[in-house]
Amino acid sequence: MPGSVKQNLYSVKIATYKARTMRKTDQGQTPPRTRNAASRTGRTLRARHPRADEETPYHHGALRDALLQAAERVLEREGLAGLTLRAVAREAGVSHAAPTHHFGDLTGLVSELAAIGFRQFNAAMAAAITPDKLPMERAMARAKAYVAYAQAHPGMYGLMFRTERVDMTRPSLHEAAEASFAGLAGAIAANRQEQISEGALTLDQAAAIARAWSTVHGFTMLLLDGRLSDILRRSPKGTDVETLLDAMLKATVGKPAGS
Repeated sequence: MPGSVKQNLYSVKIATYKARTMRKTDQGQTPPRTRNAASRTGRTLRARHPRADEETPYHHGALRDALLQAAERVLEREGLAGLTLRAVAREAGVSHAAPTHHFGDLTGLVSELAAIGFRQFNAAMAAAITPDKLPMERAMARAKAYVAYAQAHPGMYGLMFRTERVDMTRPSLHEAAEASFAGLAGAIAANRQEQISEGALTLDQAAAIARAWSTVHGFTMLLLDGRLSDILRRSPKGTDVETLLDAMLKATVGKPAGS
C-alpha cells in the first residue's frame, strides 16, 4: 500500500477516535483515561479517610486508654443502657473486636470505667480539702465536692454504685473503691477526733459513717433524679441547691459522738 494511502487511513482512524471520545464526553460519559484517574483519586481519598469500622492504628496501651475514654463519652451521652462494646468501638473508631480483646466482656469494660470514676471522685474530694480548715469545714467541703462531681458526671457516678453491673473483685476497682471508703472514714475520724480502724469499726463508728454517707448520697440521688425541685419550690425565695445542701450539712455535720 502506498505511503500516502497509509497516512490517510491513519488520519481517518485518529479523527474517528477523537470524534467518538467527544461524543461520549458530551453524553456525560468519562473517557477511559479520565475514568482511571478518577478511580485512582477515589482510592486515594478512601485511603486518607478510612471507614469507621476500620481500626485506627493505636499503640496497644494507647488503644486501651482510648477505649475507656470513648466508653466514658458514650456513658455520659447515652446512659448505661447505651454503653455496649459495639458502641464503644464505634465511638473510638476501631474494630468491634478491640474492646473484647482488652476487657474480655462488657462487665470487664464497665468495671475498669468505674475504677476511673472512683479515682476521679476521690481526687475531686481531696482537692476540696485544705489543711487550714477546721475538721467540720473539711467535712462540709468534702460533701460539697461529692455532690459537685455527681452533677458534673452523672453517668459515671451512677455506674460507680451499680454493683450489679460491675465486678468489685477486679483489682483496679477494688483498690479505688477502698480508697474512697478510706477517705470517708478518715473524714469521720477527724470530725470525731478519734482513731478509726477501717477493718474493725465499733457500732458507733459504723453508724456515723453510714449516717454521713446516707445523707450525702441520698441528697445526690434526689438531686440527679430531679426530686428536690418540689422542696426548693416551697423553700424561701432565693434558695437553690447549694443553699439547701449547705443548710442540711450544718444540721448534720459536727454532731458529737453518740448523737
